[in-house]
Amino acid sequence: MLDQAAHENFPVAPFFLPRAWRTDLMAVYGFARLVDDIGDGDLAPGGGDAVLLGLERAQHDDRPALLDALEADLHRVFSDRAPGPRHPLLRRLGPTVRRCALTPEPFLRLIEANRQDQRVSRYGTYDDLAAYCELSANPVGRLVLGITGTASPERIRRSDAVCTALQIVEHVQDVAEDLGRDRIYLPAEDMKRFGVSEADLAAPSGGASVRALIAYEAERARDLLREGTPLVGSVHGRLKLLLAGFVAGGRAALQAVAAADHDVLPGPPKPTKLSLLREVRATLRKEEG
Repeated sequence: MLDQAAHENFPVAPFFLPRAWRTDLMAVYGFARLVDDIGDGDLAPGGGDAVLLGLERAQHDDRPALLDALEADLHRVFSDRAPGPRHPLLRRLGPTVRRCALTPEPFLRLIEANRQDQRVSRYGTYDDLAAYCELSANPVGRLVLGITGTASPERIRRSDAVCTALQIVEHVQDVAEDLGRDRIYLPAEDMKRFGVSEADLAAPSGGASVRALIAYEAERARDLLREGTPLVGSVHGRLKLLLAGFVAGGRAALQAVAAADHDVLPGPPKPTKLSLLREVRATLRKEEG
């Protein structure tokens, strides 16, 4: 599961970070991936994770039960009483929680986002989608600030903008994959405005109306990245490079979407490593200028 970190738009815990930060970031990433894999039904076959969480092997595809069991195991991470967490990824999370004085809230929000995915498959308005991002994306940025000891109200605000932007970028890239899971993260009010139906999203490639809609959502993400980018200039050293990488990953992904003429239906456009490095340099120059 943790090897999936290498396939994100930007590495989650790159080599240039201090070892302690890398360890803590990977512990948080492992938890986040486990939550998402439960919510998406992507756990390894065989029911091993269900057993680790104290459920019957036959419950391996009962997503609500798995999420409830995961939440119970999360509470064990924050408890001083024995026994400790059951799942090895949550046992790995314990030292990070204690070392960085992390609170349960961001972890609980990630679980709640995946519960919402079991109940909600369409979003009527952009505000509805932004509220979902408050659960599914923004906690990750807040955890990064907590791990690095750099949280402040202004940094949290900027981080939330970056994380919501990155979530929207992912939704834009993954329209076809999400539809395959019977989920649409493009607001219904925007689809109506551009004359896009669900059937249009199921086509092999996007027509002019679909591509115009994708361009509109991409511009929203770009505006949010612009709002959040001063976060990079508010920190120093290797953390500055890490945060520049997150912003650059979003920008490079948006460039890839634009290069595909906003036709994301054949598959998610992905940035090249060269375009990512260029965006990292551009972000650092802007924030250092």
